[in-house]
Amino acid sequence: MIKPRVYVETSIPSFYCEMRTTPDVVARRDWTRQWWSDAAANYELVSSPAVIGELSLGIPERSAQRLALIETLPLLTIEDEIVEIVAAYIQHKVMPADPSGDALHLAIASFHKCDFLVTWNCQHIANANKFGHIRRINTLLGLFVPALVTPLELLGANHESENG
Repeated sequence: MIKPRVYVETSIPSFYCEMRTTPDVVARRDWTRQWWSDAAANYELVSSPAVIGELSLGIPERSAQRLALIETLPLLTIEDEIVEIVAAYIQHKVMPADPSGDALHLAIASFHKCDFLVTWNCQHIANANKFGHIRRINTLLGLFVPALVTPLELLGANHESENG
């Protein structure tokens, strides 16, 4: 059986290692850890040098924890075409005008035909209000359209398949 390919975006290891104790943060951390515990068995997990770069920022000890979580994941390459896709996303106002941020993650996942892009970035990526625009631009560019989801959404999918 071919496992669905999941692009693990920066917020996933960040929330997995999160130490803040506000209820919303604790909930996302717990859902992330719950999903992560079975993720490799259910999905082909991949990431990218862009994620490594973002996780490397900040307090070195914390960065090391986040990086350790994904150190065994294959890294998808950042081809020249991906840079062009990022520019198109920014031009079409699909993503904020930071070429090394959200647009890059979406471009990598789309170019490499990932089934899912898993993230806690619900403002710019996993946002149902933006998905139609993302789908239109990816279709215009001839790109695959990954499902943009949170770990909680993937947890639900796993439990439904086990119980249904």
